[in-house]
Amino acid sequence: MTPTAMHRAAGPPAEPPRLRALPDALPSDAELIARSVDDPAEFAPLFDRHATTVHRYLGRRVGELADDLLSETFLIAFRRRAAYRPEHVQVRPWLLGIATNVVHGHVRTEQRRYQALARAAAEPERHGADPGDSADRLDAQALRGPLAAALAGLKPRDRDALLLLAWGQLGYEEIAAVLDVPVGTVRSRLHRARRQTRAALGGISPDDPTSEVDR
Repeated sequence: MTPTAMHRAAGPPAEPPRLRALPDALPSDAELIARSVDDPAEFAPLFDRHATTVHRYLGRRVGELADDLLSETFLIAFRRRAAYRPEHVQVRPWLLGIATNVVHGHVRTEQRRYQALARAAAEPERHGADPGDSADRLDAQALRGPLAAALAGLKPRDRDALLLLAWGQLGYEEIAAVLDVPVGTVRSRLHRARRQTRAALGGISPDDPTSEVDR
């Protein structure tokens, strides 16, 4: 067979295999915020990603008001999205910082909640109680009564630092960023909050009272 015949018998050269494009990675939180400045719809996934965390944090601080304050938190975040700077703080701590500021408008509500939980924890169990009351009792047990009273007695700024650490799971630098204070100030506030909490708990968990807050 001649080389020409061999070429004809082999047919046209096979096309190289086509590579399938891999799906793009999901955009980061910071990318979504940057895009949302021009396209507001890009902000919506941030709610899906972080609403549960923010709602849990608010719920432990203000109870039933959490639903309303969650909406307020994300509305404020949406309005401030153009001013967000990822090099300053990540989105989750940023949202928790906004939520903390929103709670400031309801400090008395938060204090009354802790006081009520402390009382509920001290009351004997009652049968046939209202389901809503049972839910409050579970919260009271989680806050261990004396701890709820201690939280009610903290200065709001000290309580913010303690709960951002214990319930928001933020580090010292993140707390400083969202509260717009030096890290040294955060350390001072946490020291006061821990000392007061330790005293209220009668010396329970002396190494880290925040372990009691986080239950």
